Amino acid sequence: MTDVPGSEPPSEPRGEQGTFHERVHAARGEFEHQVAHAREQFEEKNERIKQRTGRDLIAAILVGVAAGAAVVVSLLVVKWLFAVVALLVSVLGVHELWRALRDGGRRIDLAPQLAAVVLILAAGYFADLWLHWVALFAAMALIVVWRLLAQMTAQDGRTPQDVLADVLVGAFVPLYVPFLASLALVLLREDRGEWWILAFLIVAVVADTAAYASGLAFGRHPMAPRISPKKTWEGFAGAALGALLAGALLAQFMLGIPWWAGLVFGAVILCTATAGDLGESMIKRDLGIKDMSSALPGHGGVLDRLDSILPSAVATLALHFLLSPLAVS
Repeated sequence: MTDVPGSEPPSEPRGEQGTFHERVHAARGEFEHQVAHAREQFEEKNERIKQRTGRDLIAAILVGVAAGAAVVVSLLVVKWLFAVVALLVSVLGVHELWRALRDGGRRIDLAPQLAAVVLILAAGYFADLWLHWVALFAAMALIVVWRLLAQMTAQDGRTPQDVLADVLVGAFVPLYVPFLASLALVLLREDRGEWWILAFLIVAVVADTAAYASGLAFGRHPMAPRISPKKTWEGFAGAALGALLAGALLAQFMLGIPWWAGLVFGAVILCTATAGDLGESMIKRDLGIKDMSSALPGHGGVLDRLDSILPSAVATLALHFLLSPLAVS
């Protein structure tokens, strides 16, 4: 049977078909080349930033986003879950500080320190304020007595001066980590307390991010070279601008207080966050370490992220009582 002319669709000429595939292949190769080039440039820039600041930018962003999401969900969806988050990070922070102090030559007992975390945070979330203070003093007494009894049975020839230093440092740990963290739980129990917690966390993060960006771009003049050589006044200026702006916006749209009260809020959190950051830097410099641990890629240890947050919790609790009456009902 002879073919009927026009019974089959005309086929594309082989020359044109080959040219089309060659163009697709060339375009794909060019795209892959551009992606590889962009990735190489980004990795080089990230490595330069890491060498200058000591922080892995990609890892820091990923960890920060994950931690922020967990905090927001725990605060706004299931409030009691925030108490669990606070307990977890406090335990990790105390463990990091215990290990750093132990490596620095101090005798700190871990068991009473962890018991103090549970006792103090449980009192902050469930008990009245006076019982909260009782729990703090009871925890400190437990730590002191435990250390003295352990030293009496050790008989290792440790001098009285070293024993006294061990006792004082051991009593400082529950004041620094679990007690300050527990004040956030006290605030959580207040009316709209979860929004005040979220607000001060946002201000602290914005200040830290703004300080990082402005310090990286414009940093020339060290702020406290003997404590933290990488902190600059230019970075602090960026942090101040970010904190004040964030405070004013959060006051209007989250806390329901006047914008000028938000400026006060932002300024106070800026000061407490900066003081907390420098304070922890002093501890690390005294111990001869760069980070408390490497638990959080791009950030260091858990305590390296809590340093600005812990003292800010105290300030926010006070500001809540002072400024919340200004809220528009």
